[in-house]
Amino acid sequence: MLPAELRSLLNKQHYKLAGRHSAVKVCLWTKRSIQDVGFCYKQKFYGIECHRCLQMTPAVSWCTHRCIFCWRNTEYTLGQSLPEFDDPDYIIDESILQHQKLLSGLGGTEKTNMRKLEEAMNPRHAAISLSGEPTIYPRLDDLIGSFHRRGFTTYLVSNGTFPEKLESLANLPTQLYVSLDAPSREVYLKTDLPLIRDGWERINRTLELFPSLDTKKVVRLTLVRDLNATDVSGYAKLISKAQPDFVEVKSFMFVGSSRCRDLSLERMLKMDEIMEFSRKLAAELGYKVKDSKADSRVALISK
Repeated sequence: MLPAELRSLLNKQHYKLAGRHSAVKVCLWTKRSIQDVGFCYKQKFYGIECHRCLQMTPAVSWCTHRCIFCWRNTEYTLGQSLPEFDDPDYIIDESILQHQKLLSGLGGTEKTNMRKLEEAMNPRHAAISLSGEPTIYPRLDDLIGSFHRRGFTTYLVSNGTFPEKLESLANLPTQLYVSLDAPSREVYLKTDLPLIRDGWERINRTLELFPSLDTKKVVRLTLVRDLNATDVSGYAKLISKAQPDFVEVKSFMFVGSSRCRDLSLERMLKMDEIMEFSRKLAAELGYKVKDSKADSRVALISK
């Protein structure tokens, strides 16, 4: 299902395919945690064990957006539906196997904490967020359920363009994210470069759906200077619909294929700018700025 050129590119970028449309990649922070030189903001904010995180996707190159800040090679977007798809348990088995292969090289370095590496080989947190839009995978509900039966916690990140898929989940993830990249339809069109005509309307339906979903919920903002890092009140009005438990305010990061677009390091927000934006947003929402992590340029707002 993936063109040979894309397969080769993903391999060079240290992805491992887990079937026909799924993939894994070891997060930089997972490697750092295994070597005792840091950990991701999800560990600081939510208490997960960073070294035991499996970063995967069931739709590596399928999406409804081609976001300007995305690290994915968005020119290889293959559509908004999967013509064929693998069994959820097969995807999980293959994801764990490929994750273990990617980690195996860390066993030969002196920096590695061998206890953590051994634990990392048996992951317990599934970040269903690596690339593409996971709600495109038709059996997402079964995938989440299978992860839970295996003792995993699940972190599902969606762009919000399939509210009906989220509404139909019998197995809700441990934590559900929706990405909100614009305070208005006009800015959305410039930032997310949607491949569907009604993306903004779908995202708003997802925000309206959020309060009814009985799980921890996060709205995540990824801000780019001179593009969408504006109109705090506009963001606040949208987020108020969703009533999330948390809001993450994060700078765009100049990494991956985002470096090949009309962006630069200067378009990243500095940490003091992230904090200023977060304080203003928290005040409008009646929330509080709870935490932050400077090396990830991210702040956490909560009720």
